[in-house]
Amino acid sequence: MDATPDMTRRPRDPVQPEAIAPALFAHFVVRTSNFAAMRDWYQTVLTARIVHDDGRLCFMTYDDEHHRLALVNVPGLRKPAADSWGLNHLAYSYNSLRDLLSTYVRLRDRGIVPFRPINHGPTVSMYYHDPDGTGIELQVDSFPTKLEAQQWFGREAFKENPIGVLFDPEELLKAFEAGVPEAELLTRPQGGAAPSLAARG
Repeated sequence: MDATPDMTRRPRDPVQPEAIAPALFAHFVVRTSNFAAMRDWYQTVLTARIVHDDGRLCFMTYDDEHHRLALVNVPGLRKPAADSWGLNHLAYSYNSLRDLLSTYVRLRDRGIVPFRPINHGPTVSMYYHDPDGTGIELQVDSFPTKLEAQQWFGREAFKENPIGVLFDPEELLKAFEAGVPEAELLTRPQGGAAPSLAARG
């Protein structure tokens, strides 16, 4: 194919072995033997829409990306043992505490409840298990800027407890609806023993 003059004359920066970070996280792909259950769960939890599903492959998205998640139907797979290595969890952020709590209520009313609600300090997070047992974290940032969240990792409180403090989602919901300031609700409580990381997810 003949190149147009524009293509041949357009100035370009030379290709260099530069350290360039990815522009965004595009998608993840899961092999599963629980195809229908996984498809329904992610549609519910992420309010995802299906862009392609032929029974073998299912592509889903929840924004303007062509797909954020793909499921591959592979019958006969075994569930990994709790003591095996591999993916622990994936995390999704919401814009506000109200959005996170609204999602919590919607999922709770569908019988989907978090197995670990925890205030990490930089985030307030609720962890769920998908039908295959993979952890899915739904979170909201506790600070107005990313820099302030990063600075948390240098605090003494983080060194003493890098995991966080468990909380009751229903109590957080009541406090939010009672009008307790959001900044107060997002602040990690003092003390509290860090939960074990032994549990899968």
